[in-house]
Amino acid sequence: MELLENERLEDLECNGLKIIQNKNFYTFTSDSVILANFLKIRQNQICVEIGSGSGVISLLACAKNPNLKKIYAFEVQEEISKLCQRNIELNSLEDKITLFNDKIQNYDKYLKKNSIDVVFTNPPYFRYIQSSSERDFGYENLSRYDKLLSIKDLVNSIKDLLKDKGKFYIIYDSERSTELIYELTLARLEPKTLFFTENGKGSVKLVVIEGVKNGKHGVKVLPNLITNNINGDYIEKLKTRNFK
Repeated sequence: MELLENERLEDLECNGLKIIQNKNFYTFTSDSVILANFLKIRQNQICVEIGSGSGVISLLACAKNPNLKKIYAFEVQEEISKLCQRNIELNSLEDKITLFNDKIQNYDKYLKKNSIDVVFTNPPYFRYIQSSSERDFGYENLSRYDKLLSIKDLVNSIKDLLKDKGKFYIIYDSERSTELIYELTLARLEPKTLFFTENGKGSVKLVVIEGVKNGKHGVKVLPNLITNNINGDYIEKLKTRNFK
């Protein structure tokens, strides 16, 4: 596949997967790798990804869970959606991944309520505060800040999509973890396993949650996952940690 201006091709080091990234868009980080490794998807299950970006998590999910039936991915930004579709085609995964260029709040145009087995998402998780000038609010900021997808809208979409006892996986800003967990439990989306990530300097960055719709109370808290060494470089544990 021909690369366009500002694009590069990267090896995902997983079953021969490749991914095109564009330096003008928000490129994936360790967040995506962590969430992809955390997913547990059984045979013939149907999944939804909220906010696919370039498609890295859905691509990895297919490689790591080859018996899943289908992933429906939603990406609201048109140009990033086009890039995601090219990555799906680059890896010959059109039969496994169907992409919708739309916001998740419009899921009912494509999918039935209470029909999905697994929902996973690495959404924009920094709080959006409207400023007097929006001129610089482009691709990268829309991928980082929750301007188009509040916690409440995110949680309500997960609740509406999932079957009873369906599972969800989410990675979010640790500073907003209490806000997130409050909204999840209010929607009867019960966290069952969670852990925090920290950088090599002891600073906690993200919360990662696995939960169940209408699940029982009680959560297993795993040890923190250290993502970087003291020099800031990603460490191999990201690829090998066993989350069971």
